[in-house]
Amino acid sequence: MNIKFLAIFFLSTIISTSVLSKENRGNAREQVEPIGYLYGLGIGINQEIYKGYNYRFIPLPILGYRGENFRVLGPFISYDAIQFSDLEITLQAAPRFQGFDDSDSYIFENMTDRKFSMDAGIGLTYEKNNWKIGLSSMFDVLGRSKGFEAKTNLSKVFSAGPIFFEPSISISYLDDNNVNYYYGVNENEVNNNTYQYQGSSAVNTTIGFSVATPILLGGFTQLALDYTWYDSSITDSPLVQDKTNLSARLLFSKFF
Repeated sequence: MNIKFLAIFFLSTIISTSVLSKENRGNAREQVEPIGYLYGLGIGINQEIYKGYNYRFIPLPILGYRGENFRVLGPFISYDAIQFSDLEITLQAAPRFQGFDDSDSYIFENMTDRKFSMDAGIGLTYEKNNWKIGLSSMFDVLGRSKGFEAKTNLSKVFSAGPIFFEPSISISYLDDNNVNYYYGVNENEVNNNTYQYQGSSAVNTTIGFSVATPILLGGFTQLALDYTWYDSSITDSPLVQDKTNLSARLLFSKFF
């Protein structure tokens, strides 16, 4: 089995074991993730690492429901299928906002379009004292990349009056199918600015920080920032010019 893949889960096991307790998920966590039907709007801005492709703007309409065991937030769906004390085994689905066509940048000339996809899989979540630890294994269910991603993340919510802060860190493993679909160049796709490239599996690291508050316009406002370091298997691609990127999300929602 790939050593990178094992390292992710070994790290996750250490983190999970170190913070287990029998207290509740935390008051701040409950307020940041309240239960009910909600609606709203958001926008995501991703700084792309591809050559000649600066930013991707992603509209995020919000219409959904957050319950004790079932959550639907737009295209993001999760269901807590099994619970052992404070550990939950979750079935989940999420969109993969990646892809390009030849109109996005000169670097994609002569290349087959890489398309948006949906991932689905299983996760393991532990929440206690405003901490959240997650593990997930997700597969491309539309068969675009036929790829797999495993991710582990750690975060904690802090509060200062009606304002909530949540720093986080995550490590993700992408198999070679995923890497090659979005960053590889096939022999018949080579242009004057590229060469044939097939990458191996990759491990990316992301740190994040979000600020949320319920005091604006009678709703819940959240600003989230993520900064990602990419594996050399991705950054060595002739399509790529940057080794890191910054993404931001601004969300506003209300309850029915």
